[in-house]
Amino acid sequence: MRFIGFSILTGIILLTPAAEASNLASAVARYDQVESTYDTVATIEAERQSTVSAQTSGRIVDINFRAGDYVKAGQVIMRIDTAVADQQLISAQARVREAQVQAQNASDQFNRVRQLLSQHFVSQAQYDQSQAALRSAEARVRSLQADLDQLRTARNFATIVAPYAGVMSKLLVEVGDVANPGTPLATGFDPHDLRATAQIPQMRLAEVQAGRKAYLEIPGQSSWRPVSSLTWLPTADPVTHTTEVRLHLSNPDGLLPGQLVNAHFVIGNERRLVIPVQAVLHRSELTAVYCLHPHGSPELRQVRLGRTVPGGQVEILAGLEAGDRVALDPIAAGAINQP
Repeated sequence: MRFIGFSILTGIILLTPAAEASNLASAVARYDQVESTYDTVATIEAERQSTVSAQTSGRIVDINFRAGDYVKAGQVIMRIDTAVADQQLISAQARVREAQVQAQNASDQFNRVRQLLSQHFVSQAQYDQSQAALRSAEARVRSLQADLDQLRTARNFATIVAPYAGVMSKLLVEVGDVANPGTPLATGFDPHDLRATAQIPQMRLAEVQAGRKAYLEIPGQSSWRPVSSLTWLPTADPVTHTTEVRLHLSNPDGLLPGQLVNAHFVIGNERRLVIPVQAVLHRSELTAVYCLHPHGSPELRQVRLGRTVPGGQVEILAGLEAGDRVALDPIAAGAINQP
Protein backbone atom coordinates (compact mmCIF):
# COMPACT_ATOMS: atom_id res chain seq x y z
CA MET A 1 0.00 0.00 0.00
CA ARG A 2 1.35 3.41 -0.97
CA PHE A 3 0.86 6.96 0.36
CA ILE A 4 1.24 10.06 -1.75
CA GLY A 5 0.09 13.70 -1.53
CA PHE A 6 -1.24 15.25 1.69
CA SER A 7 -4.43 16.04 3.63
CA ILE A 8 -5.34 18.68 6.19
CA LEU A 9 -5.77 16.18 9.00
CA THR A 10 -2.97 13.69 8.48
CA GLY A 11 -0.73 15.39 5.94
CA ILE A 12 -0.97 12.40 3.56
CA ILE A 13 -3.50 10.93 1.15
CA LEU A 14 -4.05 7.20 1.01
CA LEU A 15 -4.09 5.98 -2.61
CA THR A 16 -5.58 2.50 -2.87
CA PRO A 17 -4.20 -0.15 -5.24
CA ALA A 18 -7.42 0.08 -7.26
CA ALA A 19 -6.82 3.81 -7.76
CA GLU A 20 -3.25 3.16 -8.81
CA ALA A 21 -4.37 0.42 -11.21
CA SER A 22 -6.80 2.80 -12.88
CA ASN A 23 -3.83 4.86 -14.07
CA LEU A 24 -2.22 1.93 -15.89
CA ALA A 25 -2.41 1.63 -19.68
CA SER A 26 -4.57 -1.34 -20.55
CA ALA A 27 -6.21 -3.29 -23.35
CA VAL A 28 -9.26 -5.53 -23.59
CA ALA A 29 -9.12 -9.16 -24.65
CA ARG A 30 -11.39 -9.51 -27.65
CA TYR A 31 -12.24 -11.79 -30.53
CA ASP A 32 -10.91 -10.39 -33.76
CA GLN A 33 -10.53 -11.42 -37.37
CA VAL A 34 -6.79 -11.85 -37.75
CA GLU A 35 -4.61 -13.12 -40.55
CA SER A 36 -3.71 -16.78 -40.30
CA THR A 37 -0.20 -17.58 -41.46
CA TYR A 38 2.08 -20.39 -42.53
CA ASP A 39 5.30 -20.00 -40.55
CA THR A 40 8.79 -21.06 -41.52
CA VAL A 41 12.43 -20.00 -41.16
CA ALA A 42 14.11 -17.61 -43.60
CA THR A 43 17.67 -16.38 -44.11
CA ILE A 44 18.63 -12.76 -44.71
CA GLU A 45 20.64 -12.21 -47.91
CA ALA A 46 22.02 -9.19 -49.73
CA GLU A 47 20.46 -8.38 -53.09
CA ARG A 48 23.81 -6.95 -54.17
CA GLN A 49 26.83 -8.82 -52.89
CA SER A 50 30.06 -9.15 -54.84
CA THR A 51 33.69 -10.14 -54.61
CA VAL A 52 36.26 -7.75 -56.07
CA SER A 53 39.08 -9.61 -57.84
CA ALA A 54 42.42 -8.52 -59.29
CA GLN A 55 42.60 -7.94 -63.04
CA THR A 56 46.35 -7.39 -63.15
CA SER A 57 49.46 -8.77 -61.48
CA GLY A 58 51.42 -7.04 -58.75
CA ARG A 59 52.05 -6.66 -55.03
CA ILE A 60 49.43 -5.05 -52.78
CA VAL A 61 50.91 -1.74 -51.62
CA ASP A 62 47.98 0.08 -50.03
CA ILE A 63 44.68 -0.90 -48.35
CA ASN A 64 42.29 1.90 -47.40
CA PHE A 65 39.34 -0.03 -45.91
CA ARG A 66 38.88 -2.97 -43.59
CA ALA A 67 36.06 -5.40 -42.88
CA GLY A 68 33.10 -3.55 -41.42
CA ASP A 69 33.94 -0.21 -43.04
CA TYR A 70 31.36 1.60 -45.17
CA VAL A 71 32.67 2.35 -48.66
CA LYS A 72 31.13 4.86 -51.06
CA ALA A 73 30.80 4.08 -54.75
CA GLY A 74 34.02 4.91 -56.60
CA GLN A 75 36.23 5.11 -53.52
CA VAL A 76 39.65 3.44 -53.78
CA ILE A 77 39.68 0.21 -51.77
CA MET A 78 43.30 -0.74 -52.38
CA ARG A 79 46.18 -0.31 -54.83
CA ILE A 80 48.48 -2.77 -56.58
CA ASP A 81 52.10 -1.90 -57.37
CA THR A 82 52.35 -0.53 -60.93
CA ALA A 83 56.14 -0.73 -61.40
CA VAL A 84 55.97 -3.67 -63.82
CA ALA A 85 52.98 -2.18 -65.62
CA ASP A 86 54.79 1.16 -65.99
CA GLN A 87 57.80 -0.54 -67.60
CA GLN A 88 55.58 -2.47 -69.98
CA LEU A 89 53.78 0.76 -70.85
CA ILE A 90 57.03 2.57 -71.67
CA SER A 91 58.15 -0.32 -73.86
CA ALA A 92 54.83 -0.38 -75.70
CA GLN A 93 54.95 3.37 -76.30
CA ALA A 94 58.42 3.01 -77.83
CA ARG A 95 57.21 0.26 -80.16
CA VAL A 96 54.30 2.41 -81.29
CA ARG A 97 56.60 5.35 -82.06
CA GLU A 98 58.94 3.05 -84.01
CA ALA A 99 56.05 1.67 -86.03
CA GLN A 100 54.76 5.17 -86.73
CA VAL A 101 58.18 6.18 -88.12
CA GLN A 102 58.23 3.09 -90.32
CA ALA A 103 54.71 3.80 -91.50
CA GLN A 104 55.66 7.38 -92.37
CA ASN A 105 58.65 6.11 -94.30
CA ALA A 106 56.43 3.64 -96.17
CA SER A 107 53.99 6.44 -96.97
CA ASP A 108 56.74 8.63 -98.40
CA GLN A 109 58.06 5.73 -100.47
CA PHE A 110 54.60 4.99 -101.79
CA ASN A 111 54.07 8.62 -102.84
CA ARG A 112 57.35 8.58 -104.78
CA VAL A 113 56.49 5.34 -106.54
CA ARG A 114 53.05 6.68 -107.44
CA GLN A 115 54.61 9.76 -109.10
CA LEU A 116 57.09 7.58 -110.98
CA LEU A 117 54.27 5.32 -112.15
CA SER A 118 52.44 8.29 -113.64
CA GLN A 119 55.60 9.04 -115.61
CA HIS A 120 55.99 5.37 -116.61
CA PHE A 121 59.37 5.02 -114.84
CA VAL A 122 58.25 2.06 -112.64
CA SER A 123 56.09 -0.94 -113.26
CA GLN A 124 52.64 -1.65 -111.84
CA ALA A 125 54.15 -4.47 -109.80
CA GLN A 126 56.50 -2.07 -108.02
CA TYR A 127 53.57 0.23 -107.30
CA ASP A 128 51.53 -2.63 -105.83
CA GLN A 129 54.47 -3.74 -103.72
CA SER A 130 54.93 -0.21 -102.31
CA GLN A 131 51.23 0.08 -101.56
CA ALA A 132 51.23 -3.26 -99.74
CA ALA A 133 54.22 -2.18 -97.66
CA LEU A 134 52.36 0.99 -96.63
CA ARG A 135 49.23 -0.92 -95.65
CA SER A 136 51.31 -3.40 -93.64
CA ALA A 137 53.10 -0.59 -91.79
CA GLU A 138 49.79 1.13 -90.99
CA ALA A 139 48.29 -2.13 -89.76
CA ARG A 140 51.27 -2.67 -87.48
CA VAL A 141 50.79 0.80 -86.00
CA ARG A 142 47.14 0.01 -85.26
CA SER A 143 48.06 -3.35 -83.71
CA LEU A 144 50.73 -1.87 -81.46
CA GLN A 145 48.41 1.02 -80.51
CA ALA A 146 45.78 -1.51 -79.43
CA ASP A 147 48.41 -3.29 -77.31
CA LEU A 148 49.33 0.06 -75.76
CA ASP A 149 45.68 0.81 -74.94
CA GLN A 150 45.32 -2.61 -73.39
CA LEU A 151 48.35 -2.03 -71.17
CA ARG A 152 46.97 1.35 -70.11
CA THR A 153 43.69 -0.31 -69.17
CA ALA A 154 45.54 -3.02 -67.24
CA ARG A 155 47.52 -0.36 -65.39
CA ASN A 156 44.26 1.32 -64.37
CA PHE A 157 43.15 -2.03 -62.91
CA ALA A 158 45.88 -1.57 -60.31
CA THR A 159 43.57 0.87 -58.56
CA ILE A 160 40.71 -1.15 -57.04
CA VAL A 161 37.56 0.96 -56.62
CA ALA A 162 34.18 0.14 -55.09
CA PRO A 163 31.58 -0.69 -57.79
CA TYR A 164 28.74 0.55 -55.54
CA ALA A 165 28.23 1.92 -52.03
CA GLY A 166 28.19 -0.73 -49.34
CA VAL A 167 29.88 -2.42 -46.40
CA MET A 168 33.05 -4.45 -46.76
CA SER A 169 32.29 -7.80 -45.19
CA LYS A 170 35.63 -9.54 -45.70
CA LEU A 171 39.20 -8.53 -46.63
CA LEU A 172 40.99 -11.40 -48.36
CA VAL A 173 44.51 -9.97 -48.81
CA GLU A 174 47.01 -7.89 -46.87
CA VAL A 175 49.69 -5.37 -47.81
CA GLY A 176 52.62 -7.27 -49.32
CA ASP A 177 50.57 -10.10 -50.83
CA VAL A 178 51.02 -10.74 -54.54
CA ALA A 179 47.83 -10.58 -56.61
CA ASN A 180 47.35 -12.23 -59.98
CA PRO A 181 44.44 -11.86 -62.40
CA GLY A 182 41.43 -13.53 -60.79
CA THR A 183 42.74 -13.34 -57.21
CA PRO A 184 39.82 -12.44 -54.83
CA LEU A 185 40.64 -9.27 -52.91
CA ALA A 186 37.56 -8.29 -50.86
CA THR A 187 33.85 -8.94 -50.57
CA GLY A 188 31.08 -6.46 -49.79
CA PHE A 189 27.34 -5.95 -49.87
CA ASP A 190 24.76 -3.17 -50.02
CA PRO A 191 23.09 -2.99 -46.56
CA HIS A 192 20.16 -0.98 -47.96
CA ASP A 193 19.08 -3.74 -50.35
CA LEU A 194 18.39 -6.95 -48.43
CA ARG A 195 15.97 -9.84 -48.84
CA ALA A 196 15.00 -13.00 -47.01
CA THR A 197 14.82 -16.42 -48.64
CA ALA A 198 12.62 -19.26 -47.46
CA GLN A 199 11.94 -22.78 -48.69
CA ILE A 200 8.24 -23.60 -49.13
CA PRO A 201 7.08 -27.26 -49.25
CA GLN A 202 5.22 -28.29 -52.37
CA MET A 203 2.01 -28.96 -50.41
CA ARG A 204 1.98 -25.37 -49.07
CA LEU A 205 3.08 -23.54 -52.21
CA ALA A 206 -0.40 -22.95 -53.69
CA GLU A 207 -1.88 -21.28 -50.59
CA VAL A 208 1.25 -19.18 -50.05
CA GLN A 209 1.11 -17.97 -53.67
CA ALA A 210 -2.60 -17.20 -53.31
CA GLY A 211 -2.02 -15.05 -50.22
CA ARG A 212 0.80 -13.01 -51.80
CA LYS A 213 1.50 -11.37 -48.43
CA ALA A 214 4.05 -12.05 -45.72
CA TYR A 215 5.70 -10.69 -42.59
CA LEU A 216 9.13 -11.14 -41.07
CA GLU A 217 9.57 -11.67 -37.34
CA ILE A 218 12.98 -10.56 -36.11
CA PRO A 219 14.19 -12.28 -32.92
CA GLY A 220 14.13 -9.78 -30.06
CA GLN A 221 11.55 -7.51 -31.71
CA SER A 222 7.87 -7.64 -30.77
CA SER A 223 6.41 -6.28 -34.01
CA TRP A 224 6.51 -7.99 -37.39
CA ARG A 225 7.91 -6.26 -40.46
CA PRO A 226 5.75 -6.27 -43.59
CA VAL A 227 7.32 -7.54 -46.80
CA SER A 228 7.16 -5.24 -49.81
CA SER A 229 6.95 -8.03 -52.42
CA LEU A 230 7.44 -11.76 -52.97
CA THR A 231 9.28 -13.58 -55.75
CA TRP A 232 8.90 -17.30 -56.42
CA LEU A 233 11.71 -19.01 -58.28
CA PRO A 234 10.31 -21.16 -61.10
CA THR A 235 12.21 -24.25 -59.95
CA ALA A 236 11.88 -26.89 -57.25
CA ASP A 237 14.50 -28.86 -55.37
CA PRO A 238 14.15 -32.51 -56.45
CA VAL A 239 15.54 -33.72 -53.11
CA THR A 240 13.58 -31.62 -50.59
CA HIS A 241 10.59 -30.89 -52.89
CA THR A 242 10.62 -27.25 -51.88
CA THR A 243 10.53 -24.00 -53.82
CA GLU A 244 12.57 -20.93 -52.89
CA VAL A 245 10.64 -17.75 -52.15
CA ARG A 246 12.37 -14.39 -51.86
CA LEU A 247 10.87 -11.80 -49.54
CA HIS A 248 11.95 -8.27 -50.45
CA LEU A 249 12.27 -5.76 -47.61
CA SER A 250 11.36 -2.09 -47.71
CA ASN A 251 13.12 -1.36 -44.40
CA PRO A 252 16.18 -3.57 -43.82
CA ASP A 253 17.62 -1.46 -40.99
CA GLY A 254 19.20 -3.57 -38.28
CA LEU A 255 19.43 -6.73 -40.39
CA LEU A 256 22.59 -8.44 -41.58
CA PRO A 257 23.18 -11.11 -44.23
CA GLY A 258 23.18 -14.58 -42.71
CA GLN A 259 20.68 -13.83 -39.93
CA LEU A 260 17.84 -16.29 -39.32
CA VAL A 261 14.34 -14.80 -39.08
CA ASN A 262 10.81 -16.18 -38.98
CA ALA A 263 8.75 -15.75 -42.13
CA HIS A 264 4.95 -15.63 -41.77
CA PHE A 265 3.04 -16.12 -45.03
CA VAL A 266 -0.61 -15.01 -44.91
CA ILE A 267 -2.91 -17.84 -46.06
CA GLY A 268 -6.32 -16.64 -44.81
CA ASN A 269 -8.27 -15.13 -41.90
CA GLU A 270 -9.45 -16.60 -38.60
CA ARG A 271 -11.43 -15.43 -35.56
CA ARG A 272 -9.26 -15.56 -32.45
CA LEU A 273 -9.20 -14.20 -28.90
CA VAL A 274 -6.21 -11.88 -28.82
CA ILE A 275 -4.41 -9.38 -26.59
CA PRO A 276 -1.33 -7.19 -27.23
CA VAL A 277 1.85 -9.21 -26.90
CA GLN A 278 3.44 -6.64 -24.55
CA ALA A 279 0.83 -7.48 -21.91
CA VAL A 280 2.27 -10.96 -21.44
CA LEU A 281 4.64 -11.57 -18.52
CA HIS A 282 7.22 -14.38 -18.80
CA ARG A 283 8.85 -15.55 -15.58
CA SER A 284 10.72 -18.85 -15.86
CA GLU A 285 7.98 -21.37 -16.72
CA LEU A 286 5.17 -18.93 -15.84
CA THR A 287 3.26 -17.16 -18.60
CA ALA A 288 0.73 -14.72 -17.20
CA VAL A 289 -0.98 -11.36 -17.47
CA TYR A 290 -2.23 -8.84 -14.90
CA CYS A 291 -6.00 -8.48 -15.08
CA LEU A 292 -7.42 -5.13 -14.04
CA HIS A 293 -10.74 -4.90 -12.17
CA PRO A 294 -12.81 -1.79 -11.42
CA HIS A 295 -12.25 -2.35 -7.71
CA GLY A 296 -9.26 -4.17 -6.32
CA SER A 297 -5.61 -4.85 -7.00
CA PRO A 298 -4.30 -6.14 -10.35
CA GLU A 299 -4.73 -9.90 -10.45
CA LEU A 300 -1.92 -12.10 -11.78
CA ARG A 301 -3.53 -14.71 -13.99
CA GLN A 302 -1.76 -17.54 -15.77
CA VAL A 303 -2.60 -17.89 -19.46
CA ARG A 304 -1.87 -20.31 -22.26
CA LEU A 305 -0.77 -18.67 -25.46
CA GLY A 306 -1.41 -19.66 -29.03
CA ARG A 307 0.21 -18.24 -32.11
CA THR A 308 1.51 -14.73 -32.49
CA VAL A 309 -0.49 -12.87 -35.12
CA PRO A 310 0.24 -9.74 -37.20
CA GLY A 311 -0.20 -6.39 -35.54
CA GLY A 312 1.72 -7.18 -32.35
CA GLN A 313 -0.98 -9.46 -30.90
CA VAL A 314 -0.97 -12.97 -29.50
CA GLU A 315 -3.72 -15.57 -29.33
CA ILE A 316 -5.11 -16.59 -25.92
CA LEU A 317 -6.08 -20.25 -25.69
CA ALA A 318 -6.92 -20.34 -21.98
CA GLY A 319 -6.92 -18.07 -18.91
CA LEU A 320 -8.89 -15.09 -20.26
CA GLU A 321 -12.31 -14.38 -21.63
CA ALA A 322 -13.48 -11.75 -24.05
CA GLY A 323 -13.89 -8.43 -22.21
CA ASP A 324 -11.18 -9.02 -19.62
CA ARG A 325 -8.93 -5.97 -19.25
CA VAL A 326 -5.19 -6.53 -18.97
CA ALA A 327 -2.31 -4.19 -18.10
CA LEU A 328 -0.01 -3.34 -20.99
CA ASP A 329 2.88 -2.89 -18.57
CA PRO A 330 2.94 -6.02 -16.37
CA ILE A 331 6.03 -4.83 -14.49
CA ALA A 332 4.25 -1.67 -13.32
CA ALA A 333 1.11 -3.66 -12.49
CA GLY A 334 3.13 -6.10 -10.40
CA ALA A 335 4.75 -3.24 -8.49
CA ILE A 336 1.36 -2.04 -7.28
CA ASN A 337 0.88 -5.22 -5.29
CA GLN A 338 4.28 -4.96 -3.62
CA PRO A 339 4.08 -4.05 0.11
